[in-house]
Amino acid sequence: MSTDRYQKGMDKLKELTIPDENSPTGHMEVGESFKDIAPDLTRLVVEFAFGDVYARPGLDNKQKVLTTISALVAQGTPQIGMHVVTGLNVGLTPDEIAGCLVHLIPYVGFPRVLTAMKVAQEVFAEQGVAITAKPESGESSAG
Repeated sequence: MSTDRYQKGMDKLKELTIPDENSPTGHMEVGESFKDIAPDLTRLVVEFAFGDVYARPGLDNKQKVLTTISALVAQGTPQIGMHVVTGLNVGLTPDEIAGCLVHLIPYVGFPRVLTAMKVAQEVFAEQGVAITAKPESGESSAG
């Protein structure tokens, strides 16, 4: 697995995650749990998604992660939480992430955004971060 693409992908993953003693990719699941049925899946994910796509110039890491979160919300996939953590790791604020989710409502609908918001809420609690923005005037909080 030591190709230039693989190393490039691992280097990009190290920019996006906080590696730990259990995983060089930190919280990011890149297919390791499927080694028994798809032994080359990790290589494919690391080389293509991170070595080829995420490593491309043009967008910074915050923009790439926010784009990823948006796409995952639109698809309604369970990887949203993993990428919310990544967003926090690369410097996105909880306000930016929540703002992105609210912005998606007219494009993907309330159900997908509400599901993603619940995931983001759980990640924020786990990471010990919180929203700082207050509702604009004219907005009601609950009532």
